[in-house]
Amino acid sequence: HSFPTRRSSDLAFVGVTGLVRRLALDRCLPQFFLHTNSLRGTNHNIVLVFLAMCMGLFLVLGGHVRPLAAVYALSFLSVMALFAIGDMMLKYKRAKLRREVHASWSTCFGALFFVILALLGNIAFNPQHLVAFVWYFLLMATITFLMFERIRLLRILSFFIRMWPATLRNLMAPWTAGAMDEIRTQKVVFFAKSSSLQMLTKVIGYIKNNEDGSWLKVVHFFSDSEDPIIAELAESLRVLDRCYPRLKMDLVLVRGEFNPESVQQVSAHLGVSKNMMFIGCPTDTFPHDIAEFGGVRVITKHLQQ
Repeated sequence: HSFPTRRSSDLAFVGVTGLVRRLALDRCLPQFFLHTNSLRGTNHNIVLVFLAMCMGLFLVLGGHVRPLAAVYALSFLSVMALFAIGDMMLKYKRAKLRREVHASWSTCFGALFFVILALLGNIAFNPQHLVAFVWYFLLMATITFLMFERIRLLRILSFFIRMWPATLRNLMAPWTAGAMDEIRTQKVVFFAKSSSLQMLTKVIGYIKNNEDGSWLKVVHFFSDSEDPIIAELAESLRVLDRCYPRLKMDLVLVRGEFNPESVQQVSAHLGVSKNMMFIGCPTDTFPHDIAEFGGVRVITKHLQQ
């Protein structure tokens, strides 16, 4: 049994590295996880933290293999349930999104039902295993919550720092101010096809509610410099700039076609990672698959791009 066990362990480390890296890129986990080893180019912090978590779980469960397998089963089934829920959310919110495979509503509900049934069966078999699962879930949920609320937490910390002795205040105040400035000056990109003021307002609302950055770059691809959309888009941004004075807005015009290659070039030129680039939801006639854009996010509903 040593070969299958070793193989599954290797796959677990490979899988968690990709998952945690993606979450860190999306600002759901600390950027600490994105540090790479200069010798091998691997994300060593992810590997070491996951190893520590596995060892901690092993010690909590007294080194018994069956409870470890039970906790893994709960985790796996929970992820499968989220897949079904995510699929249903995509069908409802992104019905026109191009896709290779179409799953019916009955398939989604059926899959969710049987996964929940299996999940409840595992819990009923030994409820004690649920305790270890919940503790580790709460740990990850807390880390994610702290990442989402880091600006607010830094503001609270900054408020209390003002009450500290001068020595500590002079030491910590520049650090908190610098940390907040670094987060706020992060750039986000939206690829706009039209000059719709309603669309741009929805984009700004999404950024203000879900992103910490306060620098929006609206990128428009064009083929004709006399296209009236260019002037209309510039005017729409001028209106929004007066409505949202705390949000810095730039209009970037690119002559060419919107495709994965041009998006890669824009990403490199502006210094913005693709996971911080947004587009409206394309229709099923869009010539490219969303996956070809390498992490560009769809944030608005039913917009033709």
